[in-house]
Amino acid sequence: MRDGATATRIETTDGGVVDDETEVTSADLEWLAHCILLAGSARDRGDHPFGSLVVTTAGRTVEGLNSVVTGRDPTGHAETNVVRLAALQLSPEELATSTLYTSTEPCAMCAGAIYWSGIGRVVFALSEQGLAAIVAEQEGVPTMRLPCREVFARGGRRVVVAGPVELPEAVDVHDGFWI
Repeated sequence: MRDGATATRIETTDGGVVDDETEVTSADLEWLAHCILLAGSARDRGDHPFGSLVVTTAGRTVEGLNSVVTGRDPTGHAETNVVRLAALQLSPEELATSTLYTSTEPCAMCAGAIYWSGIGRVVFALSEQGLAAIVAEQEGVPTMRLPCREVFARGGRRVVVAGPVELPEAVDVHDGFWI
């Protein structure tokens, strides 16, 4: 539950209040657009086109880019990178009331990292199913088709999920990359 929230109402980073934590607000759309720009930056530097950020209820942000290629690290997904950075910079209380935004639905590994970080809400644009339609395998390895909601549902605490959010730019950032 978020600061100042009841069981069904949350305050958003843009000062509004919504009755459903899975509702996508105008502020959520702006943060997702920023994630897609981060994904483009990752792609421009030679990494996979994924970007993510964590936003606290006070509006503080932590950004993460994919670094699988440039970092030679198969765990260097945008979400795992931003979780590591956010955990260093934010208190557990801040993480619990923060939202992680990402250009594409978190994979099973990233969902696990998000879960263990204590982050309370995830908003994503492109679904894992949408990504699988674009790229069936990476370097000969089939993609995992496991929605983040299924990973979170196996945990002992609630992680609110909003998405997918249909944004053409979330698909466009992958155009021609996985050839």
